[in-house]
Amino acid sequence: MADKVKVIITNDQKEVKIPTGVRMLIRRCCNAVLVTENFDGSAEISVRIVDDETIHQLNIEYRGVDRSTDVLSFPLGENGEYDINYDTGAKMLGDIVISIEHAIKQAEMYGHTLQREIAFLTVHSMLHLLGYDHESEGLERVRMREREETVLTKLGLKRNDSYYTEEN
Repeated sequence: MADKVKVIITNDQKEVKIPTGVRMLIRRCCNAVLVTENFDGSAEISVRIVDDETIHQLNIEYRGVDRSTDVLSFPLGENGEYDINYDTGAKMLGDIVISIEHAIKQAEMYGHTLQREIAFLTVHSMLHLLGYDHESEGLERVRMREREETVLTKLGLKRNDSYYTEEN
C-alpha cells in the first residue's frame, strides 16, 4: 500500500483555464493507480499541464516524433527500482506531461468530459511510470488497458466502448 504520495502539478500554459477540481482529480488518479498496483512505500510524481506546442517540442526532442500528442511519460525508474528523494525517502516515479489542448479535443471526440479525459491520461501515464508498456501489440497492451479500466472504474469513471481510435 502506498504510504505518502506527493503529486507536484504545474500549469505551464496560458491557453486554457484549468477547471476547478482537476488538480484534486489528478492526485486521486495517481493515488488510485498506486493502490491498485499495490505500490509499496512513498512516491513522488510530477505532472505538467502544457499546450500543444510545448508537447510537440518534447515529442520531437525525446521521441523523434514530429507532432503533438496527448500525454508523455518520463519514468525515472526501471524494473521497480526508483531514485529516492533522500529528504523524504519517497520513490521518485517520474514526470507526466499532459497537453490540455489535446485533452479538450479528445474529450469532444469521445463524447465525455474534459475531467474524464484528464483522468484517463493521468492513469495511463502513471501505469507507464510503473513500467507498463503498450507500444508492442499483444498481451502487454491488453494488460495495460485492463489496469486502466480497473482504476477508472474504481474512481467512478468507467469508459464507453468507443474510447480508443486506431491511431492510438
